[in-house]
Amino acid sequence: MTNVYFLGGGNMAAAIAGGLVKQGGYRVHIANRGAEKRERLVRELGVAVSERLPVLGADDVLVLAVKPQDMQTACTGVETNGALVLSVAAGLSVNTLSRYLGGTRRIVRVMPNTPSQIGLGVSGLFAENGISDGDKRVAELIMQAVGLTIWLEAEADMHAITGISGSGPAYVFYLLNALQNAAKTQGFDEETARRLSLATFKGAVALAEQSGKDFAVLQQNVTSKGGTTHEAVETFKSCRVAEAIEAGVAACVARSQEMAQQYEAV
Repeated sequence: MTNVYFLGGGNMAAAIAGGLVKQGGYRVHIANRGAEKRERLVRELGVAVSERLPVLGADDVLVLAVKPQDMQTACTGVETNGALVLSVAAGLSVNTLSRYLGGTRRIVRVMPNTPSQIGLGVSGLFAENGISDGDKRVAELIMQAVGLTIWLEAEADMHAITGISGSGPAYVFYLLNALQNAAKTQGFDEETARRLSLATFKGAVALAEQSGKDFAVLQQNVTSKGGTTHEAVETFKSCRVAEAIEAGVAACVARSQEMAQQYEAV
């Protein structure tokens, strides 16, 4: 049974730890400075907790789940002792993490997203060429406890997946909120507007998954020329909605790259 230690007990750590507990086959331990949070983690997940990390061994897994800006301080004094390290911190390269952890390069970077909290996450993973297939498999199995995993060929791809799936749920929530507000403008009460928006998104995603058709084809199937949907889509086009989404993703990726450069310099 693999020991998985978490440094940090925030939402993502709790999501992954919860997935591992539910799946079984792991001994999960979370180190977190806050006593109140430790008590909650024990109560909600039934995991072992402590204020500081115990002594690690080479067969253990350490998951770094601290905010990027706090990582250097949190890693002070941490001895990995050869343990496999998974980092879910955005913007921290293998080089930076290695510097924080005394030179180890047995590191797998992970970019998860918030639907991991309900087992429907997407996680991009990257490991240097020196990482063994066995270590990659361990990392993959851990993250599959909370959703889909995708291996990235280059570390620079971590920025791209941050812009798509890492930050992507926020884009969906933004659109959900916009549709809900539009429904309210058309006279629906807030609860009905919320239900309509959620059901519309849920049904459209399920249809796309089950049909396997290209998204553009699915759109065309419901868009009769001169009809009601056509008017909406043409309005979106005139407002350059698709271009705005693409620009937003590009801005997210650029910010991820900028953050990485900042952490490299510290």
